[in-house]
Amino acid sequence: MQKKIRVGLIFGGRSGEHEVSIASALSIFNALDKSRYEVSLIAIDKEGRWLLPDPKPILAQASNPMAVKLGGSREVFGVVPFPNTHAMVPLQGSAAHNEVPQLDVVLPILHGTYGEDGTIQGLLELAQIPYAGSGVLGSSVGMDKDVSRRLLKAAGINTVPTIALRKQKYLSQMDVEERRLLAEFKFPFFVKPANAGSSVGVHKVKTLDQLRPALKDAFDFDVKVLVEKSVAARELECAILGNENPRASIVGEIVPRHEFYSYEAKYLDDNGADLCIPAKDVPPEILEKVRAQAIAAFQTLECRGMARVDFFLDKITGELFLNEINTIPGFTKISMYPKLWEASGLKYSELLDELIRLALENASDRKALKTTYEV
Repeated sequence: MQKKIRVGLIFGGRSGEHEVSIASALSIFNALDKSRYEVSLIAIDKEGRWLLPDPKPILAQASNPMAVKLGGSREVFGVVPFPNTHAMVPLQGSAAHNEVPQLDVVLPILHGTYGEDGTIQGLLELAQIPYAGSGVLGSSVGMDKDVSRRLLKAAGINTVPTIALRKQKYLSQMDVEERRLLAEFKFPFFVKPANAGSSVGVHKVKTLDQLRPALKDAFDFDVKVLVEKSVAARELECAILGNENPRASIVGEIVPRHEFYSYEAKYLDDNGADLCIPAKDVPPEILEKVRAQAIAAFQTLECRGMARVDFFLDKITGELFLNEINTIPGFTKISMYPKLWEASGLKYSELLDELIRLALENASDRKALKTTYEV
């Protein structure tokens, strides 16, 4: 009998997307083939404490991400990486060494800060545990919409016109910074944290009296905020899968029923948006451009494993803008990333199998590199 692969599912985390992460993890846990995988749940609460939760009561409100919370946990502990056993060893508490599982591979389903931004990836690198998705560089660059757009622009990929604001500078000279924004953009425009996802802290600003409250809320989630031109556009999305030779899914379209694709439309309202897969009435040459640019962006930003790449297609001019890349896309039952692959012929469970295979493949390639230099 073939030995089961020991999979660690890390979720929760210190971010505004904590609840979405738990919902994604539940979907993945239920879909993983337990005859092939021995799955260990490792949760991180909003205070950054590591937990070993009981799978059964893991969700109190599974149908509502805003109300979801971690269930009963056997242990709260801090960890240090221990590469000799591919484990994270508890620093304190009553957890014995063997209560923290040794792992063959990790699925870090941590959306947003302290998870999607390279931090957990760095810990796993130190522990020498293979993990799905992008590495430290690809994760951190992909997370920062300001830095990623600068790199994409240098690679010749069209992005949405944006101005970045720093919190301290803005607070010290609000009037100057606001005049700068208003000289560049006409109402309406968008305000969003530079390092966040799931539309957390995002506002469509239509009038001057909405500007400061929107900026205040966005700065509650990040010290850097983007002010972005509003484009009357269709929202197209493409999923990427692979390491050195990534492939693109078919292209889908998000048609929000809310004013824009907000957190509520994504996760709370079952009718908040229509997911059109494949996208309809889009010229074939545009669809191919989306797929090609999605792969180009994935490679430009040094991503690997998986990503969802989001585009705007201007309804008036036909101009295509790359909006953002998500290196740990949502995996809930209504998330676009697994739905795009399912429509491309890859079932949810098969997608997870492939992500685990890619993680092990990448770890094997990196393990073959020399770490000692001899003259």
